[in-house]
Amino acid sequence: MPHPTSGPTRARPREAPVSSPLFALTGETPVAVPRNAAARPRRGGRAAPSLFGPYARLFAAPGTTAFTLASLLARLPMGMFGISAIIMIAGTRGSYALAGAVTATGMAVTAVVAPLIARLVDRYGQARVAVPAVSLSAAGSLALVLCVRSGAPDWTLFAAEVVAVTAPNTGGMARARWAHLHRGSAPEAEAARHTANSFEQALDELCFTLGPVLATVLCVSLFPEAGTLAATALLLVGTLSFAAQRRTEPPVEPRGGDTRATALLRTPGLPPLLLVFLATGAVFGGLEVVTVAYADGLGHKAAAGAVLALQALGSGVAGLVFGTLRFHGRAGSAQWRLALCVGAMAVLMTLPLLASTTGDLLVLAPALLVAGMATAPAMVTGMTLVQRLAPPDRLNEGMTLAVTALLGGIAAGSAAGGWAAEHLGGSWGYVVPPTAAALATAAALAAAVRRRSP
Repeated sequence: MPHPTSGPTRARPREAPVSSPLFALTGETPVAVPRNAAARPRRGGRAAPSLFGPYARLFAAPGTTAFTLASLLARLPMGMFGISAIIMIAGTRGSYALAGAVTATGMAVTAVVAPLIARLVDRYGQARVAVPAVSLSAAGSLALVLCVRSGAPDWTLFAAEVVAVTAPNTGGMARARWAHLHRGSAPEAEAARHTANSFEQALDELCFTLGPVLATVLCVSLFPEAGTLAATALLLVGTLSFAAQRRTEPPVEPRGGDTRATALLRTPGLPPLLLVFLATGAVFGGLEVVTVAYADGLGHKAAAGAVLALQALGSGVAGLVFGTLRFHGRAGSAQWRLALCVGAMAVLMTLPLLASTTGDLLVLAPALLVAGMATAPAMVTGMTLVQRLAPPDRLNEGMTLAVTALLGGIAAGSAAGGWAAEHLGGSWGYVVPPTAAALATAAALAAAVRRRSP
């Protein structure tokens, strides 16, 4: 199908060379890909299926590779800022309590500010809002470094952190670009949006896997502020480069209906979906804290990051594969598919619980790898539903609300996991992730049944 853009319509050749980040990761040589075929036919007329066929077609649209690489640079810092701030503040001020309080304040302010910034993006456009927002965020991060370095009073750290969390949600803006490029209800458009959401989720997993590792290496091997400074530079360069890609920027949709900030929360089907994101976030938050505590109890705290990275790896790989699938029957309904995905997550999250009873990290590691394979499909399907439910003029705000619910769930899951690890001990902390996933399944099932009811 044709790939509409926000610019003027141009004549396109029937075949075009494909340039995609996937080829850099896989080592494959880019080739010319037909617009309407996933693979070239074999001799005898039978098609040769290709795992990367849907992604090759996705990146055949002009400008997609450029904004994807820019968004990757802008999103990598989201896995760096938190741990960089903790190492920087704790290492300089000697207080993990202060470091935790500052980062927790940033997360709380993000939950309030992020939807407001996304609302401005929907109203005025991505570039007009992203450039001043990221500039303000970079100034806040640099102020935080200066306050820590100069020994300024503790309250200045909180003030700087509040300013630093004003960065726009680049992941949401990238998904909005894909939704605009492949808008409409045709099966080809829905399949392209599904593949794009899967790819974006894989990028998120990559950022959360590499970000903490990069931040830790910089802070430990160079100086405590190195992680925050590097993350700020990446955020600024990536977001400004993303905003400069105007050809794929969605146009501002005409404002319609109720424009109040709370109106989106009354969109039919969206509140229960946000509950699913909230419970899913609790899975992630609980799993992270419990795994760190479990590894520490075994005397291998330094290995916790590598073990958790396997969970993100499993999720990222599953997300890429999930993006190539096409669904029929009941699985063709995104509502029921979400219920199936979070249900699978609830089942697979019992594997770390069972593996933890052995007291061996070598057994826990592959269990986390397998358990992670259900998280990306659930997130991809959830974001697909947000794109369907949110009005076109509030798409960025809708996706940012989903991310905000996810962050709230991560905070709640971290608290629950920490309490369980400290008071129950042993492997009992791993009860939190499957319990949270079961709550997400219940919410998804209730929403699917209600939507089907007359």
